Amino acid sequence: SSLGILIVRHLKRLQRVILGYLEVSDGPKEEARLAILETLQCTIEHAWPRMPCRLPVLLKALLRLLWDVHMERGPTPEPVRAALLDRATQCLILLDRCSQGHVKMLLEGVHSSCEENRVRECLRKVQESS
Repeated sequence: SSLGILIVRHLKRLQRVILGYLEVSDGPKEEARLAILETLQCTIEHAWPRMPCRLPVLLKALLRLLWDVHMERGPTPEPVRAALLDRATQCLILLDRCSQGHVKMLLEGVHSSCEENRVRECLRKVQESS
């Protein structure tokens, strides 16, 4: 598809933008982070052959996001928090698919040592995805 070709051409710049948005909360509604997770999902779907080499960076950013959302004690409403966790989990599942299960392998140790229930639950979903 032409979208795939366009995404690949701008992937390096797009990745920088995505990572920048994932790092910073943009208020209780988290509109920017929810939108950027959707963008990331689309990017993975359209440029999946180019994703395995970007795996370490994206995996780290998504895990940090899961952790930050879980730890944040701010004014973000529960449904928004749940949506962030869910979208980040979906991105991890897609990354796992396009890397032939590499994400599951990398997350094995993290899952078993993680004591935070919400983060653990997200990781479990990735582990159990097919």
